[in-house]
Amino acid sequence: MRPENCNHAHNFDWELYPQAENFLIRHISTFLENNSFARTLSSSIEHETSTLFFDWIDHMVLPENIVSEKALDEFGFRRMDSLEVPPDMKVFMHPGAIFFPVLLTKGRCTEVILKPERLDHFIQMLGKGFSIEGDIYGHYRKAVISHQDNSILSAVERRGYNGFLLSANAHDAQEYRQALEIFFCRQRYFEDPGEGMNATLLLIKNLCKKLSPARVTDAFFRAERVYWERKNSAGQTQKARQDRVGLGWGNHDHHTYRTSRNNFTRLIKIFETLGFVCREQFFAGEEAGWGAQVLEHPQCNIVLFTDVDLLKEEKSKDFSHYDLEQTTRLGTVGLWVELHGESMLQAGLHHLAARFNFEKIRTDLKRQNINTMHPFSYFEFLKQAFTEAETWKVEPKRLNKLFEKNAITRAQYETFLRNGTIGSHLENLQRTRGFKGFNQRSVSAIIKATDPREYKFQGA
Repeated sequence: MRPENCNHAHNFDWELYPQAENFLIRHISTFLENNSFARTLSSSIEHETSTLFFDWIDHMVLPENIVSEKALDEFGFRRMDSLEVPPDMKVFMHPGAIFFPVLLTKGRCTEVILKPERLDHFIQMLGKGFSIEGDIYGHYRKAVISHQDNSILSAVERRGYNGFLLSANAHDAQEYRQALEIFFCRQRYFEDPGEGMNATLLLIKNLCKKLSPARVTDAFFRAERVYWERKNSAGQTQKARQDRVGLGWGNHDHHTYRTSRNNFTRLIKIFETLGFVCREQFFAGEEAGWGAQVLEHPQCNIVLFTDVDLLKEEKSKDFSHYDLEQTTRLGTVGLWVELHGESMLQAGLHHLAARFNFEKIRTDLKRQNINTMHPFSYFEFLKQAFTEAETWKVEPKRLNKLFEKNAITRAQYETFLRNGTIGSHLENLQRTRGFKGFNQRSVSAIIKATDPREYKFQGA
């Protein structure tokens, strides 16, 4: 199922596809048996980064004499004629799952293509002097890493593009570089958050006049991940591990934003201007007091989870597109925003979720003194856990305002002022069977568990 309309969020019911997953795993295993370089690299990636080789695959090319269109159709893959592909290939995607695309070719070679965040960094760490096809800062670049008999290992870099044709002449490369710099240097501190949200929307609208929304989106989130990482030590540690093999954050699963009720529709407007489409909505009930809108970009393979305080009577309306009335009570999300600011502005992402080997990364990060909270999802098809929260200092004027409104107690005021409070996380996530969704009950549990008024730091 592909996202089409925010007003039909309740229609999203993501299913499991174990047969399709097994089909892909079989072909990857055969490929690794036939390419020793890829086999060694796969082992190194999994050992050094606590991730799964499967989650680093951008797409796979299979010969038509090995796999037929009918077989792909039986596994749920659908031909996508709208995507740009080489003339001798056809592309198939699974609309209801997270599986990577499969291309059928009239040729004889099987090819696995990886997706490092930056291709030049990946090649640098391999140290073999591989050449890159496609323009720097172009929408699609590629390098062949290993060609053994009929098995090819390659890697690509995408910057706002979901096709499969090299960018022979990146006519917008200069504008893209300027957009990157603008997003890295954009103003994030505003006295009036509403003014800041409006300024951010205007900035993005102006950039979309020079670049496609997909290109702007890619530049925007590269800057967002860096900003989050610089404020999160677990993210820095894990990024360094992934950078040692040159992969960066190519394994990101979703980016989570928190916002005030007053600015939630502005946040959604910003993302829709970038080309995001709304998927499912969540409402956790009166006690939990939160809601969320999931969004997905159809060209950039980026998913967003946007959190907001929500009231029981608001669950029946499209709260992403109708302004929410102001309330005196602050839930977990609202309090976090009052303490630190809007995620779109000075606070940055609440967390980045990336795909890992769930058990291995918990153990490996523990060796580096990074603790992981109790899992809030633990199903065969979906496992999720936050690293222990990063402690952020809180501006005294924010605490004064909260205390004057009776939103926090005197004891909480003094604790937050002295010690700081819960800031951001890295989310450890593992998906199997192609599951694309989230579990509402599990998310409700972690929302409540990370309320700054209740959260206890490990060892405290």
